[in-house]
Amino acid sequence: MHTGEQYHAVMLASRRDSRVRDRFQRIALNLLGDGGGVLDFGAGTGIDAKTYAAHGHPTFVYEPSQAMRDYLAVHCRDEIDGQRIVAVPSPIGCKVQMVTANFAVLNHFADHAGLFEELSCVVQPGGFVLASMLNPYYLGDARYGWWRRNLFKLLRSGRYAIPSESRIHRFAPRVVARAAAPYFRLERVQPRGLGRFTDLYMFLLFRRT
Repeated sequence: MHTGEQYHAVMLASRRDSRVRDRFQRIALNLLGDGGGVLDFGAGTGIDAKTYAAHGHPTFVYEPSQAMRDYLAVHCRDEIDGQRIVAVPSPIGCKVQMVTANFAVLNHFADHAGLFEELSCVVQPGGFVLASMLNPYYLGDARYGWWRRNLFKLLRSGRYAIPSESRIHRFAPRVVARAAAPYFRLERVQPRGLGRFTDLYMFLLFRRT
């Protein structure tokens, strides 16, 4: 188990993760209007939150891990002191234009229906939820027995879980879209084409209906 500081260092040192983060942040910032508020759901150590705040967006952070919160308080000290970043004890503690959930936060949920119902009270009409989730079709995982054993389950039901301490779940986009309705509509899935099989992460964009 990483401490918050160790996790922070690992994430910043990974070129692959940095590329994923840059793409994710660009999508979020392009969608946010001038001064639009954002909730970083599962904010980790505040790497994304610090970027949103630097671009003038009121930023709320929700992070259940104490280790992550402790280092977020260090990494984002100036923004927190200036109230450009505000930690909330519950995701429903704010009203924003967008909720972001980067690096597989939603893969820790067995079902998303209750979460999207909750987020419908947070996201303004016409606003967004942008999530980066583990790609269940990523062929780089085909070398693992757990991927091959669950392939039929993925094709049949669109979901499976890996027996582990964290019990990470994999979802086809259609399953998450079904859970998001009727509050959110799945508007975009990236990557398309060959990237659907070569990228570890997929980005799902939902619009508040």
